[in-house]
Amino acid sequence: MIFTIFKKELKDTLRDKRTLIMMLVIPILIFPIILNIFVGISSSFSEEAAQKTVKIGVVGKKDNYVVNQLEALPNEMGKKELVFYKDTLDMIEAIELDSIQIGMYFVSDFPKYMEAKSPAPIAVYFNATDMGMKGRAELYMSTIEGIATQERYIAMDLVESELRPLETSYNNIASNKEMIGKLAGGILPYIFIAFGFIGCMYPAIDLFTGEKERGTIETLLTTPVLRWQILFGKMGVVVLSGLLAASCALLGLFLSIEVLDIVDNQELLDVIHSILNFKFILLLYALLLPLTVFFAGVMIPIAVYAKSFKEAQSIITPLNIVMVLPAMVGFFPGVELNATTASIPVVNVVLATKELIAGTLDIGLLLLSFSVMIGLAVIAVVISYKRFDKETNVIM
Repeated sequence: MIFTIFKKELKDTLRDKRTLIMMLVIPILIFPIILNIFVGISSSFSEEAAQKTVKIGVVGKKDNYVVNQLEALPNEMGKKELVFYKDTLDMIEAIELDSIQIGMYFVSDFPKYMEAKSPAPIAVYFNATDMGMKGRAELYMSTIEGIATQERYIAMDLVESELRPLETSYNNIASNKEMIGKLAGGILPYIFIAFGFIGCMYPAIDLFTGEKERGTIETLLTTPVLRWQILFGKMGVVVLSGLLAASCALLGLFLSIEVLDIVDNQELLDVIHSILNFKFILLLYALLLPLTVFFAGVMIPIAVYAKSFKEAQSIITPLNIVMVLPAMVGFFPGVELNATTASIPVVNVVLATKELIAGTLDIGLLLLSFSVMIGLAVIAVVISYKRFDKETNVIM
């Protein structure tokens, strides 16, 4: 009987274009569109910044060591044009007006520092909101400083290697899989949680509040079916919708990587392919199923209580922020899955998924996270049943 109700409600849900768009179309398209736009804009800005002729303002004499070195730098490092100013105030004002992009100030006795082989002070000015200008300034100055250092070694008859008592090498023992899991692993559960919630929302409102508005809930309640069977049949559709939306979001992300060539590093692609195996997907859904049931259990009492579709939507929509906010913990460095975090709803799913991607998931902590989410799902279902069982909530 539950399955019969489930099939009936699923057919009704699939006939609703609005629900289908929110559940299937948007999750699949959102990532290819966003990533394509983001990569395109980022590449465009990077190319523009690299090809842009940078105007460098200089306060100081034209016949200056740094000025001569700047003019001698090849155009491969970026085209440049020097503009000279009498004081720093005029130069800073020019940077603010974007007449120049970088400013440099040399003290009046700059040559004396060079002759005395002392560090010569240089003040570099830039607008941090102007993309790439800080990097361009650092590139120019590091190159000039490297040339000046070599010249000073030669002048003092010194060997650079003799001045370096230590040569330290840093070796990363973490695999690429672990790096992806720890640094970027928070993205995947965030996607599932956000779209899983949205996928549950519209069917939950339509199957409960919508039926009350349409006046069809009374007819359904007069059939010889127990009320909990009706609830479970409807809840099954809500849960399935959430899982479908989350799965479509994952599919959209996968298509972005495979079809749009967002990732051009073959080694990174191989790591991503090794992560997305059957075992990973099975364990991921084991975590997401009770989470989605929990979402459904939170929404259904609200949908049962609400008198109209608009009222239910206005209450449930802000809950999306409350549910998704803990998922952002996955982006914070240093937050690890332990006995405490495994007991925190939503946070445990995010951190467990990160560990799952990295291949460092402890089975005990996985079971604890799963048990917590199962417990919450059961509580949510019980609350939903009590709400649905109250005649005053169901009948308008």
